Amino acid sequence: MSRVYNFSAGPAVLPEEVLRQASEEMMDYRGCGMSVMEMSHRSSVFQGILDEAEADLRDLLQIPDNYKVMFLNGSAHHQFAAVCMNLMKNRKADYIITGQWSKRAFQEGKKYGEAVALASSEDRTFSYIPDCSDLPVDDDADFVYICENNTIYGTKFRKLPDTKGKLLVADVSSCFLSEPMEVEKYGVIYGGVQKNIGPAGMTINIVREDLITDDVLDCTPTVMKWKTQADAGSLYNTPNCWDIYICGLVFKWLKKNGGLAGMKAINEKKAALLYDYLDSSRLFRGTVAKEDRSLMNVPFVTGDKEKDAVFIAKAEKAGFVNLKGHRSVGGMRASIYNAMPVEGVEKLVDFMKAYEAENI
Repeated sequence: MSRVYNFSAGPAVLPEEVLRQASEEMMDYRGCGMSVMEMSHRSSVFQGILDEAEADLRDLLQIPDNYKVMFLNGSAHHQFAAVCMNLMKNRKADYIITGQWSKRAFQEGKKYGEAVALASSEDRTFSYIPDCSDLPVDDDADFVYICENNTIYGTKFRKLPDTKGKLLVADVSSCFLSEPMEVEKYGVIYGGVQKNIGPAGMTINIVREDLITDDVLDCTPTVMKWKTQADAGSLYNTPNCWDIYICGLVFKWLKKNGGLAGMKAINEKKAALLYDYLDSSRLFRGTVAKEDRSLMNVPFVTGDKEKDAVFIAKAEKAGFVNLKGHRSVGGMRASIYNAMPVEGVEKLVDFMKAYEAENI
């Protein structure tokens, strides 16, 4: 069976080159006689994999020396709590609510202190990013929290909020490594890797060193204390060895293909192909304010649930899979992450045009 074009929001498409290399090394990683999934995380071989992955990630993002990188078991949901446990000294934090995941983080924050919703776009089904140029940031706020790219709703912060000098914490799960970032503008960057970097089961945290201390909430489990993990070089407990290995291969693939500047150019090309068609279509329409559109996740609808369902079914038969929108919003969504080739988007648009011609 030939490979399909996988538009899943996550777990998501991975570069074929990476999958082939992992397949070749599955039984015997570089002559060590075993798979990465079998080797000890305390071995020199795995330490080399870990060190190389971190070095390549630092190179890709130009991470300053005063930031620590941690490869952590679990999901972004774990970090909803860990952010509060490690940072909420004054027991107060400000949240900008732009989708389901920032809303969940906000609800989690309420368990550890006073969580304040500074701004929200829920009034229009999270279809835009609210004005964040002059927010009423609390003087006692420990941090301002955002989800930078909203996977379900297809919005992206094109300009970071003015935090009035307060620490910015960003969940970047679905836009991680899709374009360059100015890491020094953030106190904490974290993201689940299963959308744009690797398999499910791990987050990568990039945290400014002065924020990694023993001064955490008393309820913080040892394993969720960032200082524990940073001091141990992500090896306090058994890490997700296979995930780190795959992410490391993806980092090398990104460097080989022009780094993050090169990836941004390709992602802008793919997004333009799809958005330009949606803007001209008589059948399909995008659901997001143009100025806030994501390069990674593109939701769209026909306006008729039955037509949406028929389109999704026919698309799947044609080899375009996982186009069904999130259950909370319906419609369709094409996630066009780094590993989705331009050809995949071109063929999807051609299929949509043909479907439109038959149904108008």
